[in-house]
Amino acid sequence: MILGLGRLLVLSLAGMLQAYRRAGNKAFDPLRIARATAGGLLPSFRPGAVRWFLSTGSLIFHLGLILVPLFLHGHIRLWEKGIGLAWRSLPGVWADALSFGVIGAGLGLLGGRIFYLPSRSISRQQDFLLPLLILAVFISGLLAAHPPWNPFSYSSTLLVHVLAGDLLLMLMPCSKLSHAVLWPFRHLATELAWRFPPDAGPKILATLGKEDKV
Repeated sequence: MILGLGRLLVLSLAGMLQAYRRAGNKAFDPLRIARATAGGLLPSFRPGAVRWFLSTGSLIFHLGLILVPLFLHGHIRLWEKGIGLAWRSLPGVWADALSFGVIGAGLGLLGGRIFYLPSRSISRQQDFLLPLLILAVFISGLLAAHPPWNPFSYSSTLLVHVLAGDLLLMLMPCSKLSHAVLWPFRHLATELAWRFPPDAGPKILATLGKEDKV
């Protein structure tokens, strides 16, 4: 996971640097790009209940997906036992609330993918399978952390949790989950990608077959 995500990040930064060097206009507003990046994390309040529901669910889903694995007390204890590193953990109530949030939002987003035609029409297989895998990780983790709620044996529940979690980590560099690392650079990459080299105009017209429109 670390090597794969590191490779994607290095390639993306190298591509952005190359685009900047070739750009005719090198002036851009970093504050505007930072505002656009931060704004992309917030729910959309544009008209339309479905859009608001999906964007709010996505925010809850991503917050829990990042915070619970990194700041769950049991996970931090494993890091401490393995390599001696430890940091402050989330209170158990917060971790449970975020886990329930991920499960509820994940079911809602999956339902949106299935039943909302505009969303279903642009969805790929991984858009359905990844949420199911994430739900398996969080449901099994929640059950393993609370044995009184668990109708299955602890060992089998923990096995499902560990194997599903490992699979999720392996898939991160080669799936849409890679945006966990690439997201902060999304708007910067878009900004630089549309800065064409100074001699690009005639080549674009030639490609479009519109040389006579100059």
